[in-house]
Amino acid sequence: MTKEKNVPILHLQMHPGRTDDQKRAFVREATKAAVETLACPPESLEILITEIAKDSWAVGGKLKSEA
Repeated sequence: MTKEKNVPILHLQMHPGRTDDQKRAFVREATKAAVETLACPPESLEILITEIAKDSWAVGGKLKSEA
């Protein structure tokens, strides 16, 4: 039987508009924080960035694109 690894996965959801440099900076800093607090090697950490358009995101019964 193989032993499963406990792989941390961080999932960030945000509206489009951040630059690649901003995303790189976020990934770098999030990785540092996860390694320090979760005691995991950086190679084990996965970070997913999902960009969701404002017309696909609603708050309080209204699409963000209509706010």
